Amino acid sequence: MASADARRAGAEGVVRRARAWDHVATVVLWAIVIAIIALLVATIGYVVVSGIGKALDPHFLTAKPEQFKEGGGIGPELFNSFYLLVLTLLISLPISLGGAIFLTQYAPSGPVTSVAKTAIETLSSLPSIVVGLFGMLTFVLGMGWGFSILSGALTLTMFNIPILVRTIQQALEAVPRDQRDAALALGLTRWEATVHILVPRAMPAIVTGVILSAGRVFGEAAALIYTAGQSAPALSWAAPITSMANPLNVMRPAETLAVHIWKINSEGVVPDLAAVSAGTAAVLMICILVFNVLARIVGRALERRMTAE
Repeated sequence: MASADARRAGAEGVVRRARAWDHVATVVLWAIVIAIIALLVATIGYVVVSGIGKALDPHFLTAKPEQFKEGGGIGPELFNSFYLLVLTLLISLPISLGGAIFLTQYAPSGPVTSVAKTAIETLSSLPSIVVGLFGMLTFVLGMGWGFSILSGALTLTMFNIPILVRTIQQALEAVPRDQRDAALALGLTRWEATVHILVPRAMPAIVTGVILSAGRVFGEAAALIYTAGQSAPALSWAAPITSMANPLNVMRPAETLAVHIWKINSEGVVPDLAAVSAGTAAVLMICILVFNVLARIVGRALERRMTAE
């Protein structure tokens, strides 16, 4: 009897110690999460508050930058950032979608598939400056395109494809297997099942991943310094398409917002350098925040729609 009581007391002591350690671990984890969130909010708040005055100034958002006097804007840089983003997505999204569908639906299990997945994981973790140097050697120098939007877009495509392939592949694999099997049992081909069942069901996650990757591409700087260039010529819609002043000419150099921040802080001599830098950073931060919020809104809306159907 005494031994049974001792065992019971020992078991209760173990439970109490386990609960105590559980409470300690919970408190530590909550402290870490709160510290990270506080640091993130403080960083975003500082950047946005420091440059919100400039970010809300229409002249600053539309005017061209100045080299030696104050009062310049970021109009060309803002347009270049969105233009490069659109071109990058137009090139990388179809390739990534096709690659993810092939790896998910058609590629046989074996060493080739394993090597492809490993290569994708490796490429997605490469530093952007390494991709930028490769883009400079391949497109700027090798192809002879010089510092141009095309060189920058193709470099960003190489940077974006592994991320998108992995994201889309995970979204496709998350679709329940029985839905694909049911489609095949009803007589649909593998391609028809993919197009009509698999991709629509995975669309909320795909759209969310695409928008999030767009935010990452939008804020990229290192890869573009060596490919798209560090100059932003004055733009005119009246200029011929072959002119360096035409906004749609993909062979012209194009300084983006992120590159502009780096350039003015390293080489800028304008009197209002601090204000221009803070305003540009605030605009960039606001755009990236919009991308992230939009990803959540669109993803949830598509998910509710798919659930309702």
